[in-house]
Amino acid sequence: MDREAAGIATSGWLIFLTMGIGFLITLIIVSRDKRFFDIWKGKKSSLLMSIVWGFLGFLLLLIGQSIAALIEMNFLGIEPGSENTASLVSIAEVVPLAIVSIVLFGPVLEELVFRRVLFGSLNQTTNFFFATAVSALTFALIHFDFTHLLLYFTTGLILAFLYQKTKSIITPIVAHILLNSYVMVIQLNMDKIMEFQKQLENLQ
Repeated sequence: MDREAAGIATSGWLIFLTMGIGFLITLIIVSRDKRFFDIWKGKKSSLLMSIVWGFLGFLLLLIGQSIAALIEMNFLGIEPGSENTASLVSIAEVVPLAIVSIVLFGPVLEELVFRRVLFGSLNQTTNFFFATAVSALTFALIHFDFTHLLLYFTTGLILAFLYQKTKSIITPIVAHILLNSYVMVIQLNMDKIMEFQKQLENLQ
């Protein structure tokens, strides 16, 4: 490998191994606390409804991110396209196992940290709006893509709403996994999509 390819490959394996280990350790810790998710008053949605809302939440995320992207482009002059996403796609192309971290380990860990721990704790001691704003802003900042802060902030708001709505962490996890999976599928197949668009234009 040349130096650049070796660096990308190293990043890919580090992402997979560190997030995989973190994922397992987190699940072990959470499983030992039987009341970890018992923070809500009222009835929690069933597993089926939590998953259904997860799919609906995915659609909400697509709509929310589209609106945020339009605001960024039309009012803030920010061009579409995230450097963070582009970097992860480059890594996934060299180390396919990194995709597991991006579409599974990452969403689960982020939902446990930002929705259950941060949002959940603040929601019990303050109120929904403050807890949502703080958790969404922290979620946006931790991605270190400050150009698209509004995009990540909007994502955090919607995921917090989904958790509040169903009182089940399964819902934001499903929505987040679907969003990351969708982005990876689109980005990894961008060449094919562009070629298909050209074929359609030629037919017209």
